[in-house]
Amino acid sequence: MAERCVGVFGANGHTGRFVAAELARRGLAARWIGRDRSALSELQATLNYGEVRTASVRDPASLLRAFDGLGAVINCAGPFFDTGRPVIAAALEAGCHVLDVTAEQVTVLDTIATFDDGARVAGRVVMPAMAFFGGLADLLVTSIVDGWPYVDAIDIAVALDSWHPTPGTRLTGERNTATRVVVRDGTLVPVPSPPPASVWRFPEPFGSQPVTCVALSEIITLSRHVKAGAITSYMNMKPLADLADTSTPPPRGSDALGRSDQIFAVSVRARRGAELREVTVSGRDIYAVTAPLVVEACVRLLDGATSAWAGVRAPGELFDARAYLAALSDVLQPQPVS
Repeated sequence: MAERCVGVFGANGHTGRFVAAELARRGLAARWIGRDRSALSELQATLNYGEVRTASVRDPASLLRAFDGLGAVINCAGPFFDTGRPVIAAALEAGCHVLDVTAEQVTVLDTIATFDDGARVAGRVVMPAMAFFGGLADLLVTSIVDGWPYVDAIDIAVALDSWHPTPGTRLTGERNTATRVVVRDGTLVPVPSPPPASVWRFPEPFGSQPVTCVALSEIITLSRHVKAGAITSYMNMKPLADLADTSTPPPRGSDALGRSDQIFAVSVRARRGAELREVTVSGRDIYAVTAPLVVEACVRLLDGATSAWAGVRAPGELFDARAYLAALSDVLQPQPVS
């Protein structure tokens, strides 16, 4: 059925290729969309799957043609400062749900301000930041705060053994000059100066490591549906040093799936009064793991979205977070609480 077909904008990019492969693995009808027909055709031939359409954010009519007949669009083409608005606008006009994989707070805030009302009118879901940064932490937090009407404090910590950034990651970092925010007293406020810092005990092989505040898109998504006095996100120091080093090369695949050797752990703590709840997952390659995260969301939207879901939404607002994480336990391995 055409309305079950999923389009991937930027399918020939680094993350887009992982998303395309995941759609093929799951047998969803798929369309590879972007500017470079040759690269898209190469992807189609490699996967022996999907159909190809060319489109550009500079040509809204081409986006409408490419999205025609789709049930959902996944935007993997950064920088999302450039692609977010035109892709969402065209997808909603074409009658599609739309998801993206941005990590940047400013893009999520702009999506909420620009498209929440329009998505409600269109009866479609817009889900930004459905990725390693953003959606994963949103789901982890949601999985442990159920039953709490209010949370005193939420802390999120990410450990990476390394970070070999894609060219898109580097370009986004260079252009993102927006003030980053955290939650204090239930409100989004600029990250304090100096930034919050701590020592976090991660599972092995990371162990205890110093972490510093790195405020990304999960702060925004969580603030939309979890009532919390404070929300802070942290990262260990090694990946930040890799990002700062301009000689750090891009990621290189080292297995049959094209994943790099990079490993990660994401740990979440939520406190209400004297009660503390925690959850940690680990896995491999932050770009690759984004694919099952966003495709699972896409499938759940296609299978279960109702008019009540319409609007700009976070995954924890709509989905059973525990069931969602359990469905991805092959790539997000639960770890014992430290």
